[in-house]
Amino acid sequence: MYIQNYSQLISESLNTNFLELRKIGLKSLEIAISSVEPRKLIGNGLKIYDENLIIEEDKYDLKKFERILIIGGGKATAQMAIALDELLKNYSKIVYEGFVNIPDDQELKFLGSTKNIKMNLASHPIPNEAGLNGVNKMLELVEGTNKEDLIICLFSGGGSALLPLPKKNITLIDIQKTNSLLLASGASIHEINTIRKHISDFKGGNLAKRIYKSSKATTLTLIISDVVGNKLDSIASGPTVPDLTTFSDAYQVLSKYNLLDRIPMTVKEVIMEGVKNPQLENPSKNDPIFENIHTYLIGSVEISVKEVSDYLRNYNFEIDYFSSEISGEAADFGKHLYDLITEKLREYSKVSKKSRIAMIGTGELTVTLRGKGIGGRNQEMLLNFLKTINSEKIDYNFFVLGCNLDGIEGNSKAMGAIVDNTLLMETIKNNVNIEDYLKNNNSNAFFNLLNGEIFTGPTGVNVSDIILILLEPNL
Repeated sequence: MYIQNYSQLISESLNTNFLELRKIGLKSLEIAISSVEPRKLIGNGLKIYDENLIIEEDKYDLKKFERILIIGGGKATAQMAIALDELLKNYSKIVYEGFVNIPDDQELKFLGSTKNIKMNLASHPIPNEAGLNGVNKMLELVEGTNKEDLIICLFSGGGSALLPLPKKNITLIDIQKTNSLLLASGASIHEINTIRKHISDFKGGNLAKRIYKSSKATTLTLIISDVVGNKLDSIASGPTVPDLTTFSDAYQVLSKYNLLDRIPMTVKEVIMEGVKNPQLENPSKNDPIFENIHTYLIGSVEISVKEVSDYLRNYNFEIDYFSSEISGEAADFGKHLYDLITEKLREYSKVSKKSRIAMIGTGELTVTLRGKGIGGRNQEMLLNFLKTINSEKIDYNFFVLGCNLDGIEGNSKAMGAIVDNTLLMETIKNNVNIEDYLKNNNSNAFFNLLNGEIFTGPTGVNVSDIILILLEPNL
């Protein structure tokens, strides 16, 4: 079981109806996580049969290659590398080696070992020297390739921070400061990665450019998406895919969040020079450097949604996947959630005979930091939702869960939290001042106090966040 504090969350002292919704909701979370385990996604997506590596409908004749090189980075790449290693070591006819950067909060002893793929611990969300050293090691491997080699790139969310390679004149310290400012600004992940791509010599298609210059080797990119819309150039900031953004886009992001005069001067100079000189743009669509690069999206949160939906139908829930593109301020979405639930209940009372409704949303919210508390985007969202319904008359049973399936969100140790009738009653009974927690971005302290936080630790999974709402009207 992933949820470490499960027994605490399902105390038998809870009202029977509330307890049942909690159990169903938390089981749904377990299913959501396990369905997108990277090992499972690699196992389902790749096969070796009759000396061919098969991915989707494509076949790659392994007899044509002298060796395989594996590189990459992201929160899910440790498990991806382990699964790929298991596949390749059972096919003993080809030499392979690799090097991937993974988060330093992942405990390797619990992940398993790999025969020939080195895993390098680096920091996230702020890059560090270990990440930079790892990227340089990957580039050594790439620059030593020839046309007869096969390169396999493994990328998932988190790769943007784990794969730092600053452009000329920009230091790692400059990158660290820029990342910190962006993360605190309230910018979306797409906006943040627009900046990252334009101050990196690895991201934004620049790894593809290096492969093209060194060997033009056949390159397979395997991606697990954690971003809204599964935009490939945003996942790990797209090292091997065309960049769909420009230096002007990067400038506009910095301007929008009033960061132009706060970022390091070296970063600003690189952005400004790129705005003036179109020749400095990252590789874009139809660039010949991508001709021998083949990209596969092997996993996303939609897989979780399908498996959770199938499970909930067994409990007579009507499923409403109400949004796959949740974004924006966590606080705003939390305030809006009550109205969304109310409207859905009204709609379903007219058209559905089922007494249970499950609403599922996926995406990624943001938090503009104003305080110095401990929390995360889902906890912030849920606390604003709880504040909104605090004065409302709730005549139905409800359970709401918001989680970062990676296992850790924000600066907390929780993956997210739950809100239901029990938590609402406890808040009112104990006269808890929600506003005090919100003012300091201290949502985790609230959910810790009322036993609503969810602990899993790092899961090795990396897809978009999931919001699950279970409703049981009192008919």
